[in-house]
Amino acid sequence: MTIATQSFSSIDGVEISWREIGAGRPLLLIHGYFSDADTNWIKYGHAEKLADAGYRVLMPDLRAHGLSGKPHDAALYPKDILADDQFALLAHLDVMDYDLGGYSLGGRTVARMLVRGAKPGRAIISGMGLDGLTRTSNRGSHFKHILDNLGQHERGSAAFMAEAFLKTTKGDPVALRHILDTFVDTEEAQLREFDLPIAIICGVDDQDNGSAVELANAFPHGRLFEIPGNHMSAVVKPELGRAMVGALTGEAW
Repeated sequence: MTIATQSFSSIDGVEISWREIGAGRPLLLIHGYFSDADTNWIKYGHAEKLADAGYRVLMPDLRAHGLSGKPHDAALYPKDILADDQFALLAHLDVMDYDLGGYSLGGRTVARMLVRGAKPGRAIISGMGLDGLTRTSNRGSHFKHILDNLGQHERGSAAFMAEAFLKTTKGDPVALRHILDTFVDTEEAQLREFDLPIAIICGVDDQDNGSAVELANAFPHGRLFEIPGNHMSAVVKPELGRAMVGALTGEAW
């Protein structure tokens, strides 16, 4: 499937690229760290499933990722800039009524958007547990260790596998390390204020970001959808796309 790439200048002039497929209700989907829209959403058919279900699927490449700008200036990575970029994209497209979803770092960005005032009809936070939102320094330190020691990780270790994934997406280590300084913790009390249906979709063997059960229970209208796999493998399975469709259409609630 060939999907055209478009781009715009975000609030500080950094170019943000996005792809879209389908027509209907807008759905903003945000990919994970080291990844991009093509790898997360298009390659394994999730975007096509959502488009077939009646969504206009908007898939940005986060700054420092994919086809978006990858500046090396630390000043271009202030706190919550990933959320700011998504608000800028929605404004650029004049989209005001929409649904929102993300995987891993994308899920964390969804939460930050909700804290900052986003009002989607429904939301999906996938590949994420409670600690991944409330204690972001844990994963931040993990990835700083990976990026600061490239080529030195023990074969087969989690760090080695993450570096291997970084190579497949041709990531820019300098730009990506700056992303880690943009993280902001979200307090549990803030999660309890998210008064909308939120689906937590997570691999049954995924504990990378803490407990998905605890995260689902933190929301007034949260529900956990478990799919096969761990943090790296769940995203490639067709069950992810099917769970997303079910969660957004309400068929699975």
